[in-house]
Amino acid sequence: MRTLATQPGQALRPDRSFSAPAVVAACVGFVLIGALQSLYGPALPALRQEFGLSPSGAGLALSAHFVGGVTGVLAFDRAFGRIGNRALLGVSYALMALGSAAFALAPTWPLALPAALVTGLGFGGIDYGLNQLFATGFGRRSPAMLNILNAHFGIGAIAGPALVGVLGADRYPAVFLAFAVLAALLLIPLGGVRDRAPADAGAGPDGSHPGDSDPDGRSAGAARRTVALLTAFVVLYVLHVAVEAGVGGWEPSHLEAVGYSTTLAASATSVYWLMMTVGRFLVAPLTLRWSEPAIIAVSCAGMALCLLAAVQPGLAPYAYAGVGLFIAPIFPTGLPWLRRAVPAARRAGALVIAASMVGGVAAGPALGGIIELFDVRAVPLVLFVLATICLAATGRLARATRGSRGASGGEPRRRAARLPKARSDESSSP
Repeated sequence: MRTLATQPGQALRPDRSFSAPAVVAACVGFVLIGALQSLYGPALPALRQEFGLSPSGAGLALSAHFVGGVTGVLAFDRAFGRIGNRALLGVSYALMALGSAAFALAPTWPLALPAALVTGLGFGGIDYGLNQLFATGFGRRSPAMLNILNAHFGIGAIAGPALVGVLGADRYPAVFLAFAVLAALLLIPLGGVRDRAPADAGAGPDGSHPGDSDPDGRSAGAARRTVALLTAFVVLYVLHVAVEAGVGGWEPSHLEAVGYSTTLAASATSVYWLMMTVGRFLVAPLTLRWSEPAIIAVSCAGMALCLLAAVQPGLAPYAYAGVGLFIAPIFPTGLPWLRRAVPAARRAGALVIAASMVGGVAAGPALGGIIELFDVRAVPLVLFVLATICLAATGRLARATRGSRGASGGEPRRRAARLPKARSDESSSP
């Protein structure tokens, strides 16, 4: 292992991009976007009755939300670095507040759909913006903080449907209005967010990196490597989110098909989402001791084994809970790894987050088509194949980035503790 010397006290110091109240507000923001995304499903019966919609027509609300989400990610990324972070996050919260209130008060369905789109725009801006800022704002603690941040998304995803269940689906306008007010209130703590992102290590004043335009031909090789790495990250993100959405959408049907009651199947699915939330909290301290490649490799392997176990009816409910636990760290832990592995591609984070959203939307129809060809009992096997591809992509990335700073392909970070007390920023190599 080699070390890179730094100024005393500089290593591992957080960048202080967020004040303590701003960190709390960011976590509340993720509770909010998790709840908003999960509200459309429980509200579908009331939407169909109020507007006289077919099931597919009512489902357009969630589709509009996700289209807005992808657009919001890409738009935030285009503006990132040109406009202050506070302004970008403020616009995103304002769009969520405006869209949620308009959806709650829309008198007709043609007005409700654009409102869902506007809500999605704000959703995408907050999702990408806070993930991007947390990935750069806490030094070596960034993977831990990202897992904590994204765990709050899960809290919202669980709490949203529960709230609709308590109040009744016909009270969905009140819930959307309440979340609109909360989004507006989150504008207040934005003063604690650093207005400019920290510069990339090794980047020039214009954001370029050494070798970006190397005239001797090395830049062509670097470009090919960048494309290969980005492709592997996109595969990992699209497919693991497809597995995540696939289990969430098809676990109840699979459990009922193998003999479980409707009530137990629904409860097991809730446990799956709960375990995903718990898993992110549990892995946060582990990110301080183990590298991102090691954590993600173990997560993909565990996810695949649990899906294979779900083929056995007696193990299925417990195996799906295990899938939730193992899949939890992949999304947040991969972002700092991506940032280090592909530093020259500034839009890498936006690409994989937008692609993951597309993967989540496409998973339902794609799995439905496969199930029509086979049977709903094939769900865990189909998802097992996707999980093994995720594991293969992780192995490819670990080999390609071995020697990158903090990405030793599985070497425990705790080895850094054995170094002399000279403060340094670790960088491992074979």
